[in-house]
Amino acid sequence: MASGVKPRVKVPKKASAGAAVTIKTLISHKMESGQRKDDQGKAIPRSIINRFTADFNGQNVIDVALEPAISTNPYFEFEAVVPESGEFTFTWYDDDGDIYSTARKIEVS
Repeated sequence: MASGVKPRVKVPKKASAGAAVTIKTLISHKMESGQRKDDQGKAIPRSIINRFTADFNGQNVIDVALEPAISTNPYFEFEAVVPESGEFTFTWYDDDGDIYSTARKIEVS
């Protein structure tokens, strides 16, 4: 498991039915491309976030495949339409099989 990995998400607490809301996500992750070498000249294994998904009430909203050129601490900002109150679930997948997830609720009035 990569150390110091911390997902952060901003979702409005309230929205109008059918309104598009802006969602911002950031995950603190060192990201290693597999190209660098350590002090002994050995290759540092690749360790990147290779996939990001966001679901709303079990329905997929966004699914992104990431490649080795992705920057450290990947940031995503996107809009989603919220037809009803519910919960967004955000998931990041690491090369080593680790999965980082967080959820945020939104109330529709």
